[in-house]
Amino acid sequence: MNTPTTMPPDELDALFAARHSCRAFRPDPVPRPTIEQIIATARRVPSWCNAQPWDIALTSGAETDRFRAALQQEMITASPKPDLPFPASYTGVYQDRRRTTGWQLYKAVGVQKGDRAGSARQMMENFTLFGAPHCAILSTPAELGLYGAIDCGSFITGFSLAAQARGVASIAQAAVASYGGFLHRYFDIPDDRHILCAISFGYGDPDHPANSFRTDRADLGTFVDWRG
Repeated sequence: MNTPTTMPPDELDALFAARHSCRAFRPDPVPRPTIEQIIATARRVPSWCNAQPWDIALTSGAETDRFRAALQQEMITASPKPDLPFPASYTGVYQDRRRTTGWQLYKAVGVQKGDRAGSARQMMENFTLFGAPHCAILSTPAELGLYGAIDCGSFITGFSLAAQARGVASIAQAAVASYGGFLHRYFDIPDDRHILCAISFGYGDPDHPANSFRTDRADLGTFVDWRG
């Protein structure tokens, strides 16, 4: 019988607490061996029937800059059309949390309420990949449907935590995936795969105001229905 591997819970809690969506990166590249270690760790996440449906197209160096430029041009000239539809709406507490996060970001970067030009400039940062030196485009087989997407959600969590453990910051970006057709063409991703998101990553810029805030998490009592 294999003995379960353990680690101090406080260390795991600290890792989860340290992870955040980084919105400003330094240009320094992450060494290839470190990226390989991050991915090797992330692949250990659970997946339905061990399908491991994730594929990633990963850019570094000059290729990231080429992709960044092409993405911004696409955003200016084309209309968004993601492979999977975005939520039709956010209501109730979900809308409240979404708005709170948005206003935390705007306050941090100096965008005042009603400043539509300022909010538009900040939104455009999505398409500069927030200056990240690396970007991973994540896709799943269309035939696996919802469960393939759920499995890839696990991979995103594993990737972001494995990166954080090695001092690498990251942000999962749905905005990039809104230009699905472009991503299929640019990275030669087959049409029988659904593009889910981008993960931009690198070394975070701790002095940038966009990285100066942290989002809250709901109390257990708001989403756990205790039985027995």
